[in-house]
Amino acid sequence: MSDSPAPLADPHLVYDPVVGDGPKALVILGSTGSIGTQAIDLVLRNPDRFRVTALSANGGRVGLLAEQAYQLRVRTVGVAREDVVPALREALTAQYGAGEPLPEIVAGPDAATQLAASDCHTVLNGITGSIGLAPTLAALEAGRVLALANKESLIVGGPLVKALAKPGQIIPVDSEHAALFQALAAGTRADVRKLVVTASGGPFRGRSKADLARVTVEEALAHPTWAMGPVITINSATLVNKGLEVIEAHLLYDIPFDRIEVVVHPQSYVHSMVEFTDGSTLAQATPPDMRGPIAIGLGWPERVPDAAPAFDWSKASTWEFFPLDTDAFPSVGLARHVGQLAGTAPAVFNAANEECVEAFRAGALPFNGIMETVTRVVEEHGTPATGTSLTVPDVLEAETWARARARELTAQTTTANAEARA
Repeated sequence: MSDSPAPLADPHLVYDPVVGDGPKALVILGSTGSIGTQAIDLVLRNPDRFRVTALSANGGRVGLLAEQAYQLRVRTVGVAREDVVPALREALTAQYGAGEPLPEIVAGPDAATQLAASDCHTVLNGITGSIGLAPTLAALEAGRVLALANKESLIVGGPLVKALAKPGQIIPVDSEHAALFQALAAGTRADVRKLVVTASGGPFRGRSKADLARVTVEEALAHPTWAMGPVITINSATLVNKGLEVIEAHLLYDIPFDRIEVVVHPQSYVHSMVEFTDGSTLAQATPPDMRGPIAIGLGWPERVPDAAPAFDWSKASTWEFFPLDTDAFPSVGLARHVGQLAGTAPAVFNAANEECVEAFRAGALPFNGIMETVTRVVEEHGTPATGTSLTVPDVLEAETWARARARELTAQTTTANAEARA
């Protein structure tokens, strides 16, 4: 194990680009989403540590984006939707007032990628979905520290990311991977026996596969412990999110898939664990709150005081752990399979899942139909070329095919269901 390549994320290595004195300069991508808003809360509470130079968002919440820009006094605002630029400019004018100069506006599908390469110390990629790949690559190529909350960009573009990232340049922001990152600081790579990734089990923990056939969108969106966007929340209900995290852990820490275990922990207090060769297991635990992992991503190797709540150890609590029900939730096993295939297989898995989640939300697929359809798409894709020659066009082509095929299969399912009811 000690002779294998250096892992992408290593708590023992600190990558620190020289960008001047004063508070650490940040660019926040996906600023109006769950990760972005919590990161901004952290920044506003720690002005001596951080300052934000640029923000980007898709454009669905221009009022909030303008408010963030004014609060942080950023120099640039990026928005993916060019059609909302007039509304954004109007919202910025309302925030800043007459006569005060507005921040520069960068618009279009490449806005986040452009800002990821702009002058700063750290880029927080909080975008949801594989559209975060280009900004991830841009930040790495520009030499920025990458606080990575966009797991999809690593999963679909693993070899591309690994080719660009320097030792210590990526700091994971997922709660599970931030936990592993911190626990791994206790030993060397040769000391590690196993990574244990925890899962809350989502809203359907304990239900059988047959039970899941009838669940509704509203039930799938009712996560018991975390408040997240709809796609991530449904991914947590299917446990696709956990499957993606297994692939991410493999890529970040260079640990083989057979030494990465998933265990269900409903309380979501222990965010993940590392088992060492001497039999010791180190667990990282906090109450469920993403500001802790965000603070690790933005502040490492320093910790940010009072970034998130701590436990009150004077109160009794019960922590439970259960094995994963692989029959009801086959997504983790399928994710391991596509992770081992490598190449474009993870991109196909992720893209097909994104399409199927939207189909489920629209009522075009039943809940179990998500993974059934994704499995078919992955099987039809077959064994991809090896990942060493992967290119961005390869990833985009595979995603385009997977999305189209998932839509075709969904349409077939819709038709079949309609005929069965007739």
